[in-house]
Amino acid sequence: MTSHTLRAGRRAAFVGAAALFASSASADAQRAATPLAGFDAYVARAVREWDVPGLAIAVVKDDSVTFARGYGVRTVGTHDSVDVHTLFANASTTKAFTATSVAMMVDAGKIRWDDPVTAHVPAFAVLDPYVSRELTIRDLLTHELGFGDPEYLWYGHETERSLADIVRRLRYVPPQTSLRSHFAYNNVGYATAGLAAANAAGTSWQDLVRTRILRPLGMTETLMDGLELKGRTNVARPHAYRDDTLRVMPASSQELVDPIAPAGSMYSNVTDMSKWIRFLLDSGRVGGRRLVSDSAFAEMFRPQVLVGADEFYPTAKLTKPSFTAYGFAWFLEDYRGEKVAFHTGSIDGTVAIVGLIPARRIGVVVFANRDHPEVRHALMYRAFDAYLGGPARDWSADMHAMYQASIDSAKAKEKAR
Repeated sequence: MTSHTLRAGRRAAFVGAAALFASSASADAQRAATPLAGFDAYVARAVREWDVPGLAIAVVKDDSVTFARGYGVRTVGTHDSVDVHTLFANASTTKAFTATSVAMMVDAGKIRWDDPVTAHVPAFAVLDPYVSRELTIRDLLTHELGFGDPEYLWYGHETERSLADIVRRLRYVPPQTSLRSHFAYNNVGYATAGLAAANAAGTSWQDLVRTRILRPLGMTETLMDGLELKGRTNVARPHAYRDDTLRVMPASSQELVDPIAPAGSMYSNVTDMSKWIRFLLDSGRVGGRRLVSDSAFAEMFRPQVLVGADEFYPTAKLTKPSFTAYGFAWFLEDYRGEKVAFHTGSIDGTVAIVGLIPARRIGVVVFANRDHPEVRHALMYRAFDAYLGGPARDWSADMHAMYQASIDSAKAKEKAR
């Protein structure tokens, strides 16, 4: 081989290596530019793994919707596809709208966070007269009433009891702990906070949220309660397993939370909820206009009360947060060095989750129409991973295994009993 041939061979090898390096660098740059590459296929597989009839998800980064799609069907046994306009139950993700409406009344000087509840809901009382006098709006928003949700006051009473009647009956509920000594999730407490905000505004809670939040944000497809679903077709029906078969639940279950509306009655879709997330990631502003003051907005996301493992989510066994707390309608934790705010929604046959990493301006919303599939958590963390960089964990597989083990254990105990 001549020296000329050798040099030519070396040049070719160098050019080939350079091209390979450039190609690899280009691929890395492309992946960095499109962090959600492959996410569609991942979600589709998760929907199958968790046996969910229908699911919708949207991801927001900065002020842009970077992913939005529906999967599956609205009702099993049909070809009615879920899309980005399909309405799902917000369930307890409604609470963040209620807390925001209270914040707006604080800004207006009509409520203070530490006002006694009786200042705005005169009929409010609990069993202990001292607690009746001392319990504040803040206590309602942090679930520190001294007892957990008295579900029997509202569950299954869709047409029988008004919110005022349910609140009046709180005076007969026995306390479980002393005031402010323990976080105990309480839907009726949140409904009372919504009633207080509405009374301060001189309107209904529904009209307060519509006029002060939904309208400015352009959330034209969001409904305030299950009653408003009548006549609409693009609605995800709730499903649950009965006798080991996935069945559609009756339409009446979609009005289940209406008696305590501020705690969880809203219906929305990922198109509208993306607007809500953009508003939250912009610290309470829309189109450059502030709807909630800096101080009131910060108060909603400040850790107000620590949440123990018994009241937090089993997902913490895998994500291993250093702290778990609650703000106003937001569970708070750390994940991969970032502060996360999220809240789930769960009611018979349907689930939801809204999750935020405020400092990175990342937001996720997931809706699904089956009873308690925790795929919602898995997809939220997977979307977070996409923007935080590094290896993406298969949260769907890991969480499915963890929850399935828990279900199997519960079934075994029930069979033994």
